[in-house]
Amino acid sequence: MKELNVLDTKISYISIDNEDYISLTDMLKSKDGEFFISDWLRNRNTIEFLGIWEELYNPHFNYGEFAIIKSHAGLNSYKISVKEWVNKTNSIGIIAKTGRYGGTYAHKDIAFEFGMWISPKFKLLLIKEF
Repeated sequence: MKELNVLDTKISYISIDNEDYISLTDMLKSKDGEFFISDWLRNRNTIEFLGIWEELYNPHFNYGEFAIIKSHAGLNSYKISVKEWVNKTNSIGIIAKTGRYGGTYAHKDIAFEFGMWISPKFKLLLIKEF
């Protein structure tokens, strides 16, 4: 497990199939207030970004389930967890790990996009540190 340091926050990252996945769970510690990754996932722009990323890199992506999720994204009543997203769409860009090094990890492309949700400054510093 490797680490980055962004705005005094230690952020771990791991390699999976020669691709780097950065801990969204660690990144979230830099955001002020009580926020959860599921709050980011309910945003329509987030879902559209994830769908495009999966289209580019995942030949087994479930477009049928994605269309259903996309139709609900952005509604106040809608919420989806990372595990639900992965189970329904067969996503490879975001993973939820359990155990000692548990948490939510995302491919670096997606993690950089998540960084913008924290703040533009955080995103730029994350990219620079990485």
